[in-house]
Amino acid sequence: MSNSGGPARTPVAEPVVPCCPPLSRRALTAEGAGRTAAMFKALGDPVRLRLFSLVASHPGGEACVCDISDVGVSQPTVSHHLKKLREAGLLTSERRGTWVYYRVEPSVLAALAGVLAAGD
Repeated sequence: MSNSGGPARTPVAEPVVPCCPPLSRRALTAEGAGRTAAMFKALGDPVRLRLFSLVASHPGGEACVCDISDVGVSQPTVSHHLKKLREAGLLTSERRGTWVYYRVEPSVLAALAGVLAAGD
């Protein structure tokens, strides 16, 4: 049984409603993606992530290397990891006498939070 005698039906285009909001307000530029990738790469090492966390959570917002060096690796290795975190722009440092104090770069936390925020 065929219904070939009636008028042909044209499908009506329904508006497409996205199922979810975009995950980010805007896409990263090539330069921004490079900087952000360097930060995540630096934080990809467990020792560096722990050092970053120790500095970020230290009272006063800064930590002397003498306060954060007990992470299960040698002091030269701690210095190497702190250098990598500085080079990635995650930490700043200031020498005071014989000690070096580290502080998390505040703009970095905002930038990383912006990349990680979903649907805000």
